[in-house]
Amino acid sequence: MLNKPLVSIIIPVYNVEKYLRRCLDSVLNQSYKDWEAICVNDGSPDNSAKILAEYAERDARFKIINKENGGLSDARNVGLSFSKGEFILYLDSDDFIHPQTLEITVALAEKNNADMVLFQYDLKFFNKAKEKINNKNIFYTDLPQSRNIVYNTKKIHGYYIKNILFHCTERNRSFFVRRPVRRHCFVVLGLYRKNLLKDMSFIKGIIMEDFPWWSELLLKRPITIMTRLPLYFYMPNATSILNSSKALRMIESITSGIERVYSIYLSNASYKEQKYYKKEFLWPFIIIAMRKVKDLDNRLDLEVAVRAFSNLYNLGVFNNPPNFRSKKYFKRIKKLIKNEI
Repeated sequence: MLNKPLVSIIIPVYNVEKYLRRCLDSVLNQSYKDWEAICVNDGSPDNSAKILAEYAERDARFKIINKENGGLSDARNVGLSFSKGEFILYLDSDDFIHPQTLEITVALAEKNNADMVLFQYDLKFFNKAKEKINNKNIFYTDLPQSRNIVYNTKKIHGYYIKNILFHCTERNRSFFVRRPVRRHCFVVLGLYRKNLLKDMSFIKGIIMEDFPWWSELLLKRPITIMTRLPLYFYMPNATSILNSSKALRMIESITSGIERVYSIYLSNASYKEQKYYKKEFLWPFIIIAMRKVKDLDNRLDLEVAVRAFSNLYNLGVFNNPPNFRSKKYFKRIKKLIKNEI
């Protein structure tokens, strides 16, 4: 392997000792060997640090960074700053990847001179794991059958896309999205050229951090290859940061993300891109945040939410809602700001 690896895999680690070995094994078992794994121990209080040290001793390609707890965004930012690869892959430490993930994505990127390669997660595995966890509240450690599939990289088809924005949506149903469709902004479902990520960072301290990061990335109009292969195994986790977060934190996180990206789209997006983004990304997240207001359980939290929505209102974020549903929520937002609910 060269001193400078081609791919840097960034793995934030926090409180995942029961799943961590499965994640690291999936990296160790990659058919493509020219990688480094930047494992950022984000002040994990369990035995994760010991497990990381064990793997670093076994294979020098595992690089361990120990830091005080700063959250997922901070860990990803730190990992990127230490990375040396030409390509970046983000991997959450309770998830794992198919053995050919790097082989396939690097081949597609190099063949097409692409800025990023997008792939899918295994929905059957996710649904099965979710059912087991919900019914029995257990740690699910089974490995899916699809992990054993051997793909012929010469026969893998990828869709060549010049402006990926118009293929993406946060809506579950939309008739305006170009095929093939990429639903939801999962950072982990892609291989990215590092040059594409310069001047970008995840917002520290928020949840749903994928949304503003992905929004910025789309506006760079990267040459993209999209494959339907399920190369990522996403683990549902009832105790994850997102699932355990309170309503106010979600509201503050979404509104902070919108503040970050709204001005960028006003300055750099075409009218067509702005219109599409507002319908397919911006308003779905506005609605999620607004629906959380009913879960606020005290007056102080409500006042914080009102200030957050007021800031966006003053920026003009809610101007010209694109459809009936967004218009309905815009009326609710105006009532909220006026303290009428």
